[in-house]
Amino acid sequence: MLLAWIWMGILILIPLLLLFALLKFLFSKRINNTGKEDKPEISTPLDILKSSYARGEISRDEFLQKRDDLLEK
Repeated sequence: MLLAWIWMGILILIPLLLLFALLKFLFSKRINNTGKEDKPEISTPLDILKSSYARGEISRDEFLQKRDDLLEK
């Protein structure tokens, strides 16, 4: 009798786990198709400096000085 309950539990859990895995797979594919990359882009200090200059947060002289400092390392 106990063995029958165990098999019944297994037979109920397998479809539920498969359904959960399928939903997770479909949901993750939908998120990845929105144009976002799987891996976050790693910004280098030079990239951050360039974006600061592009936004006008620093002057050209500051940019050139900091760029030279970064490239010397």
